[in-house]
Amino acid sequence: MMMKTKTLVATAALALGLAVPAMGQTATPEGVWQDRWGTTFTFSLCGDGTDLCGVLNDIQGESRTPENLKYVNQQVVQADQTAPNKWEGEITLDGGTARAIVEQVGPNTIELTGCRAAIFCSTLTYERVS
Repeated sequence: MMMKTKTLVATAALALGLAVPAMGQTATPEGVWQDRWGTTFTFSLCGDGTDLCGVLNDIQGESRTPENLKYVNQQVVQADQTAPNKWEGEITLDGGTARAIVEQVGPNTIELTGCRAAIFCSTLTYERVS
């Protein structure tokens, strides 16, 4: 029984070890991302090649206001890489800036969290569309 447990643990560790590098190698934030309402961003690596820049392509849902439409086709996200697949910086919308955390949680999924006054935070999930 002990041998089977060791084999199972070793197999699981090997599978996990193989899966993590594969995610790291294929995961890139570069591309077009869309939330459930249809708002889209184009994210690209910028600056020294580790920073993240985001251009607002289109805005839909409750956020589609005359004020926010001014930001369409503008770079509204600028963030520094703070960990693998994670960037922290600012997002500009609603007439001001907010702290932004962008985290790529899967090869085709990004979570964007915006915080104002460090306590009012909202997280939106974006899926890769191209």
